[in-house]
Amino acid sequence: MKNRLLLLVVVLLLLALAVACRPVTPQPEATKTPVVIALGYVPNVQFAPFYVAQKKGFFAAEGIVPEFRNGFETDYLKLVGNSEIPFVVGSGEEVLMGRAQGLPVVYVARWYTRFPVGIFALAANGIQQPKDLEGKKVGIPGPYGASYVGWKAFVYANKLDESKIQLENIGFTQAAAVTTGKVDAAVDYVVNGPVQLRLDGKQVRVMEVSDYIDLPSNGLITNEKTIREHPELVRKVVRAMLRGIQYTLDHPDEAFAISLQAVPEAGGENEAKNRAVFDAALRFWKPTDGQLGQTAAAQWQKAEQFMRQMGLLERSVDVNKSFSNAFVGR
Repeated sequence: MKNRLLLLVVVLLLLALAVACRPVTPQPEATKTPVVIALGYVPNVQFAPFYVAQKKGFFAAEGIVPEFRNGFETDYLKLVGNSEIPFVVGSGEEVLMGRAQGLPVVYVARWYTRFPVGIFALAANGIQQPKDLEGKKVGIPGPYGASYVGWKAFVYANKLDESKIQLENIGFTQAAAVTTGKVDAAVDYVVNGPVQLRLDGKQVRVMEVSDYIDLPSNGLITNEKTIREHPELVRKVVRAMLRGIQYTLDHPDEAFAISLQAVPEAGGENEAKNRAVFDAALRFWKPTDGQLGQTAAAQWQKAEQFMRQMGLLERSVDVNKSFSNAFVGR
């Protein structure tokens, strides 16, 4: 009886040892979906929320592997409108112009809560209010993009007489053109030219477009086909992006450090300048009303009206089809 009991114990020990030593078969990793998200022209610390969302695993938590691409927003908007890629980061006026041209693009989450374009001049030039620009030379990159739309909105909101203003195409040399006196003022993103001049110790007067007219600014754009066929994908990308924005606002130092990893050329001797740009951009991302990511119909209606009156739209656009809040907060 003792021998049988001993044999049973030995057998059980051998079985336990065999189970313990059996190689563990790794579980297959959850399927991750590669998703193209087109950003702006070049990598920049101003895209921090997307770099943060990637680094902190917010995209991974949604089962997404983001592929960030950089290039001209107008080119990528066409690709999104033709369903060749699913997402692009762009501004509201681009959506309206795209839809006026037959592109079924839809703005699904707001990122910038203020339109980031402004008109700036050296304080010594004496330009204190919009009317002071009449009789002056104003530089602009060219008759395209958010800077041009911002300028037209500024003119519209302040009822300026454009015939009394000499608008000059100067490319992306706004800070230098203002400093050298080539122009009296220039149109630029508020976080670019004005920040650069202030870092150089100059006093600058800035008139922000958003102080005069409220327009939908940068956000996430997709197309009707993606919304119809892959609504859950849209919801996941929106959720990851918004988590990236909120984390950046809550942890700016860490977010900037993550951005330098994504854009190493922004560091070194360029770090102070890029940190100033990053800090200036933060206030444009903070929600001023309602929920993070939501956009207001009134903004779109106002934008569509002004763009039609200023000849920026080929035809009227149904603003209710231009944006959606359905994917925010879910």
